[in-house]
Amino acid sequence: MTSVRERIRAVLAGAVDYEAGLDALTVTPSAEVDPELVAAKDEACARLWRGGWQPAELHRVIARRGRPHQADLVTDAVAAHLRQFPRATVDGRWLAQADILGARVWWTGDATYVDELAARWRLDRVAVLDLVLGLLAILATLPPIEVLVAPPGSAAAPADRSGAVGSSRIDARLLDRVRALLAKAESTTFPAEAEAYTAKAQELVTRHSLDEALLAARGGDAAPVVPYARRIGVDHPHEKEKASLLDAVARANRCHTVSSPELAFSTVFGFDTDIDAVDLLYTSLLVQAHRAMARAEPPGGKAGRSRLKTFRRSFLVAFADRIDERLAGAAQLALAQATGRGEGNGMTDPADLLPVLASRDEQIRETMRRVFPHTVRARASRVDSREGWESGRQAADRAALPTDTTRHR
Repeated sequence: MTSVRERIRAVLAGAVDYEAGLDALTVTPSAEVDPELVAAKDEACARLWRGGWQPAELHRVIARRGRPHQADLVTDAVAAHLRQFPRATVDGRWLAQADILGARVWWTGDATYVDELAARWRLDRVAVLDLVLGLLAILATLPPIEVLVAPPGSAAAPADRSGAVGSSRIDARLLDRVRALLAKAESTTFPAEAEAYTAKAQELVTRHSLDEALLAARGGDAAPVVPYARRIGVDHPHEKEKASLLDAVARANRCHTVSSPELAFSTVFGFDTDIDAVDLLYTSLLVQAHRAMARAEPPGGKAGRSRLKTFRRSFLVAFADRIDERLAGAAQLALAQATGRGEGNGMTDPADLLPVLASRDEQIRETMRRVFPHTVRARASRVDSREGWESGRQAADRAALPTDTTRHR
């Protein structure tokens, strides 16, 4: 007679039909099934933690691929995993993501977990077994990825315990101000207001980033500042075009990206303050792009479905292309203003700042080469709709971006 664990493995390996395997679990006493099923879930997640996945990333991919509640099972697996380790020994970035997900051990014991889930979600037992087994099937298909944050239980020392995802060095109050400004930029219907809000947000981030670069170069930091990498989700549809927009924002903020379209994210390499700026600005621009595209797109329906699809793709290609041009110009202007020699205006000497930025760029590239020793340059997206291209360029011209206010003080 096969054990419960062997039956689960047979389903995941495809040796037993999924429905047949689920039926076998439903007729087996819960005292035998539940502990094994919970252990299999936690072990599968632990394998992925060791394989480079972080809590927020695994939660996100399951939310995309799975069914309602299956991402919640990942959150519980995070809590179950963390209870094995003293909190002080876990990397701060890992803990921050667990806290954001709200990971906590709310159930009384693993033996009663399935029944407690059924009561919590108001589902019958068979539905919960189906959700857990289905989650195991998805987890089994996920490959190891690059380890960017030391998982719990590794020999690596814990990182900065600031509590911000990505170990951000930007002060929490500053981040709150930046987020509030971008929220206003996205919500206003007046382009001039949107530009003013976004420009002020970029000014705050740029000023902090340049200050940090000089402080680190002069040895003012208590600990050395090193490049970091953060995975940012790139959702479907039109992942390729959105990844191009993210890359444009990253390059303007002295970062580099590597796209992993099969897993729906891009890895952004840079220093923490700059990655924070990329994350915030990309998210804001994506909101602006979608709203502008919704206003400009042609009617849909059966007859116009193909036209609508090509319009949207061409729109996003044009939007990213024009944003790239605008951001590159804005970045050059910001650097020129930061290194401008004013009449006692407190500008930074180029001899101090430019070598620092060049050194940091080389460190970022070296980190990227170490994590991704082999990369392939992606092919450019096709433009099949002139209407979409022109609308995208116009929308990018109207998008709120920093222009002449990102000066270093």
